[in-house]
Amino acid sequence: MAPDGGKGDGGKGGVWKSGRGRGRNVPKGRQFEDEALAEVRALLGDRPRRRDLLIEHLHLIQDAHGHLSARHLRALAEEMNLPMAEIWEVASFYAHFDLVREDETPPPALTIRVCDSLSCELAGADALAQALADGLDPAEIRVVRAPCMGRCDTAPVLELGHNHIDHATPAKVEAAIAAGDTHPHLPDYEDLAAYRAGGGYETLKSLRASGDWEAVQDKVLASGLRGLGGAGFPSGKKWGFVRANPGPRLMAVNGDEGEPGTFKDRYYLERNPHTFLEGMLIAAWAVEAERVYLYMRDEYPVSIEILRREIKALEDEALVDEGFIDLRRGAGAYICGEESAMIESIEGKRGLPRHRPPYVAQVGIFDRPTLVHNIETLYWVARVCREGPEVLSGTEKNGRKGLRSYSVSGRVAKPGVYLLPAGSTIRDVIDAAGGMAEGHAFKAYQPGGPSSGLLPASIDDVPLDFDTLQPLGSFIGSAAVVVLSDKDSAKAAALNMLKFFEKESCGQCTPCRVGCEKAVKLMQAERWDRGLLEELAQAMADASICGLGQAAPNPIRLTMTHFPDEI
Repeated sequence: MAPDGGKGDGGKGGVWKSGRGRGRNVPKGRQFEDEALAEVRALLGDRPRRRDLLIEHLHLIQDAHGHLSARHLRALAEEMNLPMAEIWEVASFYAHFDLVREDETPPPALTIRVCDSLSCELAGADALAQALADGLDPAEIRVVRAPCMGRCDTAPVLELGHNHIDHATPAKVEAAIAAGDTHPHLPDYEDLAAYRAGGGYETLKSLRASGDWEAVQDKVLASGLRGLGGAGFPSGKKWGFVRANPGPRLMAVNGDEGEPGTFKDRYYLERNPHTFLEGMLIAAWAVEAERVYLYMRDEYPVSIEILRREIKALEDEALVDEGFIDLRRGAGAYICGEESAMIESIEGKRGLPRHRPPYVAQVGIFDRPTLVHNIETLYWVARVCREGPEVLSGTEKNGRKGLRSYSVSGRVAKPGVYLLPAGSTIRDVIDAAGGMAEGHAFKAYQPGGPSSGLLPASIDDVPLDFDTLQPLGSFIGSAAVVVLSDKDSAKAAALNMLKFFEKESCGQCTPCRVGCEKAVKLMQAERWDRGLLEELAQAMADASICGLGQAAPNPIRLTMTHFPDEI
């Protein structure tokens, strides 16, 4: 035995105890600063430090300082008792967070996000972005390109701070900057008092008092209502699936309508928010949800503010318990429109889609059975419960029953949301939007966002509804209709769609992550390699985890099928 009693260190207890030699006085990694910790604590106030609130806390720091500095993230890690690496990986996943390392310069105080989706591209977004970049001081104002902001009816659109400028021009931007107009503008909408004056929430109160959830479910099924976020699953059936699992149960509302060309949810929220909110509370009652998580995309600051005010009004009127509706703010990630990715984000994580099964009706938020509905779906739940199933089922056209909210943009005279029979064809939709824009002839259309690809004008007699477009290799999805004219290139439109998927792929699975990148490179060639693109499309469709990678090849395949002369 060594003379030091077996310690082998001369009896001094070793470097870890003495602090000398190679021993550490502090933990590994960045050390938090007292000043930064005080600043973070002041921002968080008395809010809980729960793990699922991480993204909400990141928003507080980003909003206050215009970026996320390494010192503030380290302080947040200390305050929430989380590893710095975990904070960093979550924050870096979302496009609306600006991470700044110690040796980096923070972005300017003001950011302009110019939408580069298909509708805005057709309306001149490229020239607008270039003019702004050339005409503004980059040290004072940052100009970046951003995906669809859900304002396709007023393209081109940009966001100045949190103020959306419709039909944007450099002159409008300069005027808004000079006026300091960087905050959202709320439109006139039906508030709680006006909604209740027209009988609002009486249906909910009656159901809570003596309602039979199965009878309500049958009424919703009789209406023919299907999920209007894009999947089209019969809405009433979800309630039974969720209730079949033991409680406590939860509910999530998917307000992340990020499919380019889609703006119907925003349309309803900015006009009749309480019709949606009553439908949401009816669905929550039906499954006995313990709490509702209302997840809204960060690109909708107006809708978020309206909901914040009206949820507070509901609490003040004791129509809901305080905290029952938990309004969550996304951070710029299209993938969070996929229900399991949204749930991951609600839990404060990166929005990575989950492998299924199990399905979210069994294992959802915090591993609890979770009901997931879209904004517009719940709008119609309220109307069906109040007016009867005939409000939808009573309309029939071309053998299809129901109504569909079409978001229409592109080369039409009057872009907007049009409520039409579900059996409407593209010709009906264009007619409702005032016909083609002056000087434009109908060439092609996107029936349901980029995921649905492009169809030619010659296919103009097919009802734009669930199940009718699948034989054509397309689908209705969220009914985001973008109309192209003889002045537009189908090849360029398809490339725009794939560039979007390339940017928005979550990166979890190789077929989607690498496939979108390779597709963009191949599509930028003067002539497409059809064989290689088809092989790539097949691999993506077969092997991708979620709908993003599975549907991303649709623009490629349909362009090759219907517009071979362009490629």
